[in-house]
Amino acid sequence: MSQTVESPVVQNHALDHQKAKRVTYVGAWLDALLSIVKVAVGYLVGSAALIADGIHSLSDLVTDGFVLTAIHYGRQGPDDDHHYGHGRIETLTTLLLGSVLIFVAGAIAWSSVDRLLNGEGVSAPGAVAIAITVAALLSKEWIFRYTMRVAKEVKSKLLEANAWHSRSDALSTAVVLVALLGAQFGAGWLDAVAAVVVGLLVGKVGWDLLWQSARELVDTALPEEVQRQMHDVACSVPGVDSVHDLRTRQSAGWVMVDLHVVVGPTITVSEAHEIGNEVSRRLRHEFPLLTDVIFHIDPEDDAGEGDPSKLPGLPLRPEVEAALDERWYAHPVWRTLNDLQLHYLDNKVSVSLIISDPVHQPPQCLASHLKAMAGDIEWLGHVEILFITRAASSALR
Repeated sequence: MSQTVESPVVQNHALDHQKAKRVTYVGAWLDALLSIVKVAVGYLVGSAALIADGIHSLSDLVTDGFVLTAIHYGRQGPDDDHHYGHGRIETLTTLLLGSVLIFVAGAIAWSSVDRLLNGEGVSAPGAVAIAITVAALLSKEWIFRYTMRVAKEVKSKLLEANAWHSRSDALSTAVVLVALLGAQFGAGWLDAVAAVVVGLLVGKVGWDLLWQSARELVDTALPEEVQRQMHDVACSVPGVDSVHDLRTRQSAGWVMVDLHVVVGPTITVSEAHEIGNEVSRRLRHEFPLLTDVIFHIDPEDDAGEGDPSKLPGLPLRPEVEAALDERWYAHPVWRTLNDLQLHYLDNKVSVSLIISDPVHQPPQCLASHLKAMAGDIEWLGHVEILFITRAASSALR
């Protein structure tokens, strides 16, 4: 009987998912309770600031619903329609969350300014309203710290944004508390001022979320210092001559990077690929938030020359062999050829002819003669002759 064992990565992903949902559910129940209590008490004592703060808590409840939806869908892995996963769902939700906050902030500020201009104040709210506001302040500060701790653990920008949303509610509640205390001692106008301040605080948080998510959607790169660190890590790998065209972007708190790695022009494909794999390993070790590392192996530094696929290309092996055979078909070296290596360097095709049969001329002379015989080929670069023993030749076959 076989048993399927989930990998540690899958298990950790599931655990992070559970933590994120748990803290969001706790915050949602708290926001629901606070919104009802604040609006009810604010209505009873006639405090626009407390009612505005209750609406803020209600907006927290709405955004908690957005967050739960985004966590469910945004943390799903790649599928046939989303090859890079669903992380952008979290980004879009954060964008929507910021938009909602700005709308709520505008409504609160508008009504409060109107109330202030009309000279409307509030009477003393009483000890009960003040005590409820203090309790709300402490509870929102607690849920902020709890959510932020989980956001750091599961590396979720969306949860972090929701945590700051809770902190904005705590700050607005603190402002309301000052207004209620002022009204208790006869400064009723402080209530409307406090409501305006609450609106501005909510709008500031909304704008920050909107700006961050918009930057992510347009693939804003990581800070230059981080890019330099990535460049240095890649260059530290043995076999890497240089690194260029390093590009980064983010998605839902995760990071993706692609870069060009320059290696020796004549090393084997497998060695070059393993060098690239080591670059990827070291980058992932130094930057745990990396989810995708795409490397391109270059035999020479072509930084700044643009995308080679958009430029005229050099002939591939079938065309190269046909052109050389047309000029070298009668030459003994060509007829006893074991292997032909092609090197695409400096916009030329250099060739290495590997032979095992003995010849009576120096390799340099043979190479020069062959080069002269194919002198009309514009794309032909360096020509060299390489000898191998018969035993090595048999092993290669």
